[in-house]
Amino acid sequence: MRARDLAVDYETVSVDSDAMDAARLMADHKLPGLLVLDEHGEPMAILPASQMIKILVPAYVIEDPTLAAVVDEKHADRLCQALAGRRVGDCLSGKADPPPIADPDDTALEVAALMARVRSPLVAVATKDKAGTHLLGVITASHLLHELLGAEGMSSPM
Repeated sequence: MRARDLAVDYETVSVDSDAMDAARLMADHKLPGLLVLDEHGEPMAILPASQMIKILVPAYVIEDPTLAAVVDEKHADRLCQALAGRRVGDCLSGKADPPPIADPDDTALEVAALMARVRSPLVAVATKDKAGTHLLGVITASHLLHELLGAEGMSSPM
């Protein structure tokens, strides 16, 4: 099976998209992350859901997790305010790498190796030419795992 066969339509956002809308998109569709496109519509980065959660949690709680137990529910309900007025680009890690991009002709194993090497929950599948990068779709880790397990003829023990 080739990357083009595994690629599916997937939600994308731009660097200028509203961060709260992006978080809602991830939550509503239970996505592990979003593919972020630049101003030309080319894959620029992956915004993992874990990064959005990190933005919601106050730095003092990350530094001292025991403080999380003393934050009351009323205050915890206001955590999402950390996203108010922010763009997706503001939420990307300062060291955000370009997203992994598989060639449409890559095998499932090549995609798996790429995903494992960069530890990404998704891989973009795109063609590249002089005009730029043209997104065909995305392969998520869970979809790839499902396909690889199916290829092995494995079935659920339940």
